[in-house]
Amino acid sequence: MLRAATRTLNTAAVTRAGQTTVQHPFFVPRNSRGSLPVYTDVRNGGGRYFVQIRNVEGDAHALAKALRTDLFPKDSPEAGRLTVDVKHARHLTITGGRWKQAVSEWLISRGF
Repeated sequence: MLRAATRTLNTAAVTRAGQTTVQHPFFVPRNSRGSLPVYTDVRNGGGRYFVQIRNVEGDAHALAKALRTDLFPKDSPEAGRLTVDVKHARHLTITGGRWKQAVSEWLISRGF
């Protein structure tokens, strides 16, 4: 009984002494294994590489805008190739490069 109750505890909702919570218009919950829902999809024999963020809660368009502006420096070549599309109001598809690690680190740095 106690074990089931501890699994439902959301670690994002727990704040430690001295920490402040940051409010975003979006939330990216972790999956059942505790990982961020950031996935890769390779198509056309490796010619097309997609990074997907699934199950975004809240305003997915705000997350897409934040990724476009904050993931890479404004004048970098990566920022010029970056394309972020919102699919079905809950999923994001990022194209233009192999950026799964960069996206995951960006989400972790934002507290997700």
